[in-house]
Amino acid sequence: MAQSMYHYIAQAWRRPYDGEHGLVMKQRLIAWRRQPAIVRVEKPTRLDRARALGYKAKQGVIVVRVRVRKGGRRKPRPNKGRRPKRMGVYGFAPAKSIRLIAEERAQRKYPNLVVLNSYYVGEDGKYKWYEVILVDPHHPAIKSDPELAWVASGKHKGRPFRGLTSAGKKMRGLRKSRGLKGTHKYKWKKKAKERRLKKRHEASGRARLIEPDDIRVKEKP
Repeated sequence: MAQSMYHYIAQAWRRPYDGEHGLVMKQRLIAWRRQPAIVRVEKPTRLDRARALGYKAKQGVIVVRVRVRKGGRRKPRPNKGRRPKRMGVYGFAPAKSIRLIAEERAQRKYPNLVVLNSYYVGEDGKYKWYEVILVDPHHPAIKSDPELAWVASGKHKGRPFRGLTSAGKKMRGLRKSRGLKGTHKYKWKKKAKERRLKKRHEASGRARLIEPDDIRVKEKP
C-alpha cells in the first residue's frame, strides 16, 4: 500500500540522529549554534508535525525556531545565609518544561501574535531547539479561516503564560490518565502520600522519614 509523504517524514524523525538523516541533523546543529536564540524560519523543519499542530502555508502564520539551554538550573553553592535545604545546588529545576519556556520566549519576541503550538526539532549537548507556530489574529486571511478564526476573538493573548498551550496543559497535569505509573496523576498521589508521612522535601533525592527508624513507638497498655 502506498504511503503519503508525511508518513516517510514521520518515519525519519523517529530516530533523527541515525543514518542519512543524522548527517543532515549534524550539519543543521552546527549552523543553528551560530544563529541567534530566536530565529524566524520560512518553512517548518518537520512539516508533518507542524501540519498536525495547525500550521498552514498561508499569510498570517509564521514559524519561529527557539534555542533553550538544556538541563536543570544548578547554581554555585552559596557561602552565606542559607540552610542546606535552600542551597539550590541539587534538585533545583524549573517548574516549567523547556518546551514551555521556548513558547514563552517566542511570545515575548512577538507580542502581537498568538502562540498556536510547538514541537521539538533538535538538540546537542548544551541546547535544545523547538519550533513555535504563531498566528496573527488581525490578519484577514486568519479571520476568514474557519479553523483559525478563534484566534481573532481577542481572548487568547499570552497563551503560554497562562498555561493554555499543549505544553502548558501537560505541565499542569491536565492530560487524561487512569493513575498509571509514570503519569501525572500517579506522581500527584505519590507526593501526597509523602506529605502525609512527613517525609523530607521532594526535591531531595533521599526522601525519608524525619524520625530515625530505630525509634519505636511504645504501645499503650
